[in-house]
Amino acid sequence: MRPPTPAVSCLAAPGSRRQRPAPHPDRQAGTPRLAPSGCRGQLVIHALLRCLTAPSTLAKLEALATGAPGAAPVSLRLPLGCGDTDWLNLLPADTPYWYRARPDQQEYRLAIGHALHVTSAGPNRFAALDNAFAGFCRDWRRNGPAYAFAGFAFAADNHAPLPNALLAIPSILLETVASECWVTLSTPAGRLADAITEWPKLLANASPAHLPQQRGERPEGLAEQAWLARVKAALRDIDGGRVAKIVLSRRRTIEADGPFPACRVLGQLVRQQPSSLVYAYGNGQQHFLGATPERLIRLVDQRIDADALAGTSWPGSLALSAGKNRHEQALVVEAVCAALLPFCDQPPTIGLASEHAAGHLHHLRSRISAKVGPDTTLLDLVRALHPTPAIGGFPVLAAQAWLAEHKEQRSGWYSGGIGLLNASGDGEFSVALRSALLDGHTAKLHAGAGIVAGSDALQELAETNAKLDTMLNALSPASRLESGDSRRA
Repeated sequence: MRPPTPAVSCLAAPGSRRQRPAPHPDRQAGTPRLAPSGCRGQLVIHALLRCLTAPSTLAKLEALATGAPGAAPVSLRLPLGCGDTDWLNLLPADTPYWYRARPDQQEYRLAIGHALHVTSAGPNRFAALDNAFAGFCRDWRRNGPAYAFAGFAFAADNHAPLPNALLAIPSILLETVASECWVTLSTPAGRLADAITEWPKLLANASPAHLPQQRGERPEGLAEQAWLARVKAALRDIDGGRVAKIVLSRRRTIEADGPFPACRVLGQLVRQQPSSLVYAYGNGQQHFLGATPERLIRLVDQRIDADALAGTSWPGSLALSAGKNRHEQALVVEAVCAALLPFCDQPPTIGLASEHAAGHLHHLRSRISAKVGPDTTLLDLVRALHPTPAIGGFPVLAAQAWLAEHKEQRSGWYSGGIGLLNASGDGEFSVALRSALLDGHTAKLHAGAGIVAGSDALQELAETNAKLDTMLNALSPASRLESGDSRRA
């Protein structure tokens, strides 16, 4: 169900990136850094390099592209053999990239460069991406599974420093699923020859791999006392009946003596948060990354699954079974079901609330499932669901108005969404929680807490600190991984 297409910015960019620094003296220019982690990973890399340079690759792409419009995406998927790799050693320093990992499911995906991408903003941003993606899919030539990646900000008018909403087909997609490795090479049909020469260059400049020493925290954003005052303001309006729940975020800014390397931080998250989705988007300068326990929506063959996740406990906190946590989670269940119902023939099925662990934190989660009509798209569902009461409040519109009135600001895509869509239209979006925005020597961390009737302001402050610890631990050089601790390409 797609409304008319709003204005968007859509570009073909198989190799756009910032000016490269000189290559490392130990590496020949144009050659990817090989992994230190054993022969199996290196065999995968050698297979990748052979795929990029083999004459048969161009021949296969030309066969796929025969008769296609010049702007149509063409994707060639090739096997790389078996390997236990998370691809983080190939994370680029100055090229757009996406990263997704589900460590406990042995799934790792690194997407490098943009073959095609579209950006949008404003109240119709999801419809804009939906229509653009439908256009990509209509002409997409491929020999197997092919994917687009997407991300968006919490608010429709937030533009800095990342695009408000972005969807991209990557130039190179590297995948490990249950120790089977694949590469998917994508390009507009009219740029096959250029892409063949560009792809090896996209792998040639991996990012640095050591964590810097932290110099300290910048007193920026809401200080603790100011944040506590906002909690009390929210409680007054909750008691007065204006809203039932408000989610307030806090920001902490950490500065270091050198740039924060996204590859190292992600490696820490892969190890420390195995049951979460570890995610990242980099634009060549900033890196937005984190580890989220919350799926917004998944669509597979007209079957949908959503998480109603809320309530938090940690060592020394209020019990997860406490009434406050159960009330907070029940509001999310109610809103998610109401948002999904118009797309379903039958009311959604609601699973029993159960405990879900995410590192040192525990949450209440109910799985909500249903079947939707054949014309329902994944972005239709995102548009209906976002923002859920888990990240904004309840009732949804009243909570959004309250947050805008009180000038709630959230950096990057924090509490927005991060998604993966395949060429058949299936895929999933997750809520971008437990995140940091890395920009050179600076890391901006966000975490939030849901305020409901009976909330204790100091307890809510402690909850945000417990959530901030997810990224603080990943940024800390004291807990950094040794070279063999993470699965490397």
